[in-house]
Amino acid sequence: MSNINKDKPLPQIHNREIIAKSNLFKIEQVDLEFSNGEKRLFERMTGSGRGAVMVVPFINDHEFLLVREYAAGTHTYEIGFPKGLIDPGESADIAANRELKEEVGMGANHLLFLRDLSMAPAFFNAKMAIFIAQDLYPESAQGDEPEPLEVIKWSINDLDALLAREDFVEARCIAALLLVEKWKRGP
Repeated sequence: MSNINKDKPLPQIHNREIIAKSNLFKIEQVDLEFSNGEKRLFERMTGSGRGAVMVVPFINDHEFLLVREYAAGTHTYEIGFPKGLIDPGESADIAANRELKEEVGMGANHLLFLRDLSMAPAFFNAKMAIFIAQDLYPESAQGDEPEPLEVIKWSINDLDALLAREDFVEARCIAALLLVEKWKRGP
């Protein structure tokens, strides 16, 4: 049995300073003092604050769509679910439908919100909303991808093969798959 103290006070922030900046994020140095008197300097990335979305688009009861796209961080092509940032003024569900149209050429008549995920809470304040898309219809929108994305159809009955692939490794996609499995099992 866990002994989690939910009432523990957060560390006190004495100073915050931006120490590096790029087009995507800023790195902030934070001067902290913990409740036991320990002091530390932490560095964390700060994003846009808008959040992001990931969509698991079902084309029927047992098949969903994935996309294969270039991943600059690993300099590889990876498969995963359609995803992207929430644009200014957009809600998460509108962003999810937009990303779906941009990346797989389909819109959704029904979007089901599953959960918000923290992407790396130890050093990055960013959240991603996970959605299931159903009742799809053809509609494309111009995205920001530098090349057309390959769309891949996959069966929910063949998840072991998907998880065994060397190009399906993104933790957010695997977490979304876990949430989809839970949703499929029902309450």
